[in-house]
Amino acid sequence: MILVFIEHKNCALNRASLEAIAAAQNIAKDLGLKVSAVIPCDKDCSLAPEIAAYDIEKVIVAKNENLGIYTPDAYADAWTQIINETNPQFVVMAHTYQVRDFAPKVAARLSREVVGDCIRYQNNGGKPVFTRRIFLGKLDADVSVEGDAPYFATFQSGAYRGDNAVKGGNAQIETMNIEIGKPRMKPEEPFQEAKASVDLSKSEIIVAIGRGIKSQENIAKAQELADALGADLAASRPICDAEWLPIDRQIGSSGQTVAPKVYIALGISGAIQHIVGMKNAGTIVAINKDAEAPIFDIADYGIVGDLFEALPVMVEEIKKAKS
Repeated sequence: MILVFIEHKNCALNRASLEAIAAAQNIAKDLGLKVSAVIPCDKDCSLAPEIAAYDIEKVIVAKNENLGIYTPDAYADAWTQIINETNPQFVVMAHTYQVRDFAPKVAARLSREVVGDCIRYQNNGGKPVFTRRIFLGKLDADVSVEGDAPYFATFQSGAYRGDNAVKGGNAQIETMNIEIGKPRMKPEEPFQEAKASVDLSKSEIIVAIGRGIKSQENIAKAQELADALGADLAASRPICDAEWLPIDRQIGSSGQTVAPKVYIALGISGAIQHIVGMKNAGTIVAINKDAEAPIFDIADYGIVGDLFEALPVMVEEIKKAKS
């Protein structure tokens, strides 16, 4: 069996969990295993029927009053109990901030390791092998798991697409009452710098700007394209360092990691620090004057030219297509 973690806030799903379901289904199909989803909650979770609609065997609602708000102590206790009672072969999770916090704690309790931030899975002669990027994405490392199960793996955003998670199931919903020790910490409300802050990891289309935009005044031209597409505006680090856009718009190793359906890079050369934050986009479009810019190495479509000439044409054609 494969256990997959369903992350949520007040029963509002973190969409990265659908990517985890897709990853678990892929491994299960390859190894002939069943998938069960685990939802930690303090009540009868309204999210359970939505997850049960996916092609999985069971949805386990891990229920305890201390699981309503995330704490690493409560989640670690819950997962330790669930794993001990269900005896899975794999525990699969999305590589979110929350998972990074508690998953190693659970694995250590069980004397296991976590293969974290994976980008793919493969079966090498019956031996599971996970691939993860190292040295800021410059190299891929294949990691084989050995020893006794369970094996823990977390998958990078975009490694599997949530819309590829197979539906059509009629999974059984089961409530498991969890025993949890008193948590040692009391969480406060999540910090939010500004009401207008955006979670780019949920964006389906992103228009990102780099140094090629030249000045803060020219950002309005990129915003026109974003508005025409119904996209969110993002940036590489130099733009945010210059305070032309807020830091929550930054994509890359020191910003957000995204996997939209479409990513349009305007005047972005493609430094590795930026690429690691957006390389898993479904379709990448790049516009840059420099034909040798690294961004073209990963772009599906590229325009070598002046973005200020290309942008008005793109906006006009998009508006024509919509009319």
